[in-house]
Amino acid sequence: MGMTDAFVQEIDQEGKTTRKVLERVPAGRLGWKPHPRSMSLGQLALHIAGTPGQIASWAEKDVMEISGPLPAGREAASTAEVLAAHDASLTKAKDVLRQLGDGGLQNQWQLKAGGATLMAMPKAALFRSVVLNHWIHHRGQLSVYLRLLDVPVPSIYGPSADENPFAART
Repeated sequence: MGMTDAFVQEIDQEGKTTRKVLERVPAGRLGWKPHPRSMSLGQLALHIAGTPGQIASWAEKDVMEISGPLPAGREAASTAEVLAAHDASLTKAKDVLRQLGDGGLQNQWQLKAGGATLMAMPKAALFRSVVLNHWIHHRGQLSVYLRLLDVPVPSIYGPSADENPFAART
């Protein structure tokens, strides 16, 4: 199995888990924030939903140039919007991977601002560290938001306090 197929498989697996967490986002609480400097629940959920496809699209070019401050994320209007964005994002990420192929994943990628290089890495590392790790990091944040809102947290990599897929079934 090549890198491309391995990344596609991992995106599918993490996507299923992420969807379970996103499905628990209460539509009536999208404006809630655990702290004034935190993203709202709706902003965080939509950020998580869009991360794989948005960041993967950076790999379509060898250099990503940004200017000015990054805009604050938009707040989702509904849980259905979040789930639709998540599904579209996974499709986009996998399409970019297939377009690049194993050879393209070995090409160098750079993030620049004002001509200065902020990050430089092979595109495979962009997928690992920014697409996947960044996405999973924010999913962890979302699980804390759910806990603070007293929403049952699904099993992610193992049992949560609310769900144990390994428990005996009677």
